[in-house]
Amino acid sequence: MESYTVVRPEHLNHYGHLFGGCLLKWVDEIAWIAASRDNPGCRFVTVGMDRVEFHRGVDLGTVLRFVANASRRGRTSLTYDVSVYADDLETGSEEPIFSTRITFVRVDAQGRKTPLPTAVPSLV
Repeated sequence: MESYTVVRPEHLNHYGHLFGGCLLKWVDEIAWIAASRDNPGCRFVTVGMDRVEFHRGVDLGTVLRFVANASRRGRTSLTYDVSVYADDLETGSEEPIFSTRITFVRVDAQGRKTPLPTAVPSLV
């Protein structure tokens, strides 16, 4: 799944660059949307992110491209690889700025782990 956002003034820290927490929030949301779209009717909560390392600062007005792909399917959990790129609208080029693996667990209405439905063939 791909998604885009633009960095606005409310996303900046006191140095004029994107807050890392904003980027992590977007990564979590986009991966959750991908997991939920790939598995309709399932409730997912975030278990964790593998690595949090920012490759460079991101400035006001930058268009970010997010790519989330399923990478592992367990009995109750899913893992997605997420990459984030800064697009340069002037040149058409892009630069990687962040990547991680994020894991979700399926829960029932009471918040207890519950098995995933039968695997989707493309994820096996």
